[in-house]
Amino acid sequence: MSEETPGPPPPVRVRVLLADDQPLVRTALRMVMAETSDIEVVGEAGTGDEAVRLTAELAPDVVVMDIRMPGLNGIEATERIAAGPTTAHVVVLTTFDDDDYVYGALRAGAAGFLVKDMALEDILAAVRVVAAGDALLAPGVTRRLIKEFADRPSSPVPQRPLTAITDREREVLVLVGSGLSNAEIAERLFISVATAKTYLTRLLAKLNARDRVQLVIIAYEAGLVTATR
Repeated sequence: MSEETPGPPPPVRVRVLLADDQPLVRTALRMVMAETSDIEVVGEAGTGDEAVRLTAELAPDVVVMDIRMPGLNGIEATERIAAGPTTAHVVVLTTFDDDDYVYGALRAGAAGFLVKDMALEDILAAVRVVAAGDALLAPGVTRRLIKEFADRPSSPVPQRPLTAITDREREVLVLVGSGLSNAEIAERLFISVATAKTYLTRLLAKLNARDRVQLVIIAYEAGLVTATR
């Protein structure tokens, strides 16, 4: 009796927790995610406290987190999740033009942010990108974020020494902070994409950064990038 040839392994599904105090927002996201083959909504939270608790219980890959929620807000919930033992990546969901808290959420450990008026397909793509441990959305969004907060005189930017990194790593950090992808960094520096990824990994370790988003913030705080760079 001949052995059957094993079929392809089942697709890896991204486990998502939706945290938003608006049931309609959660319903819309859940419905569109239910139509995908690689994203699964494992839970929903209507408050920040509930988001923290369910993240610990359900171990999602990605938490889509609203900022403005009753009780524990999204920034505080993000900080608690990022400081805990979970490997979940938090993505902030916000009405960006009106929200003064996005930068604080990223500093708290969020992996990126989504804007509520984005196309649902773009939100799905962002969830996949963040689940893979990559950057927050598109470079243009990164630059917009930097500009938004650079234009606020009430938010002084402390200078952070970067003595632990090499000159080449500093070059890469500048490009990451400017919103370039790994492929764009490789092209700019005449190196391979694999080498660019290696530099990124070294920067994450040396600067004790959780992800690419925090590297953007470090580059901005250290004065390596500005709103117009």
